Amino acid sequence: MKYSGVGLVILAAVFWGISGGIGDILMTNGWDPIVISFYRGAIGLVCFFAWFLFRFRQNLNVSPRLYLWSILAGVGVAGNFSLYFLGIQAASVAVAATLMYTAPVFVLLISFLLRMERSTWFKWGCIAGVLVGILLLTGAYNTDSVSVSMLGVAAGLGAGLSYALFIFGFKNASSIGRPQPTLVIAFFTFSVILFLVMDKNEAAEVVMSNDIGWLLLLGILGAGISFILYVIGMRRTAPTTASMVAMVEPVTASLFAVLLLGDHLNLIQLLGMILILVTVTVLSVKQSE
Repeated sequence: MKYSGVGLVILAAVFWGISGGIGDILMTNGWDPIVISFYRGAIGLVCFFAWFLFRFRQNLNVSPRLYLWSILAGVGVAGNFSLYFLGIQAASVAVAATLMYTAPVFVLLISFLLRMERSTWFKWGCIAGVLVGILLLTGAYNTDSVSVSMLGVAAGLGAGLSYALFIFGFKNASSIGRPQPTLVIAFFTFSVILFLVMDKNEAAEVVMSNDIGWLLLLGILGAGISFILYVIGMRRTAPTTASMVAMVEPVTASLFAVLLLGDHLNLIQLLGMILILVTVTVLSVKQSE
């Protein structure tokens, strides 16, 4: 039981990493990233609602403030899922997953602006390290041979910013109430947002397509089971440990893409990826402490 929390967080991160690869397969088969994102979150919502009903009486005490923070988390996860898959489509799984994990840097910058965090040389050094890593990963240091499109970079960083918004909303909601109603409200908000913007005809075609199995797997692993495992694991894990093991996601996504999908990174891109992940991990650990 000592390491059960760490194991659950790692398993959740592995499932999130695999979801990037599944999304890439579905986009290769011609499905729109927004439609894929909708099914991932909507299927996750069904799982969270079942979890909510399992502890129905304990989950009834929901305050207006919990609704507010949960809706904010839902907006964040809608942006995160959609922009992540758009980033995969415009760049690659490895690049999109790595750029998404710049989220702690966005949290830090927002904290600076809101005067919630004290500025130090160490923190600015971490920000500079991530920026250098992004330059190496995307090839932006050489404008004649940029390896990643601007759309891919913007989508990846936008996914990271949206992830930061989700973390901010989810943490505040969880401090008020239980995680079950928080996830139900957040993913219901997510589903409404994406339902309004997606191609509904294409979404209807999914149900009768040969790829419905991939979408069910994506929703169950990439949203439902993974978020539940992560929430339970976080209760049993120190924040510093959770910050480190969460980096399993971009590593898993990259390995999945390289080994099974045929993606590749050159040496400079690989160095950039390592620099980003190491810097973000160090920053997250220090912030947790």
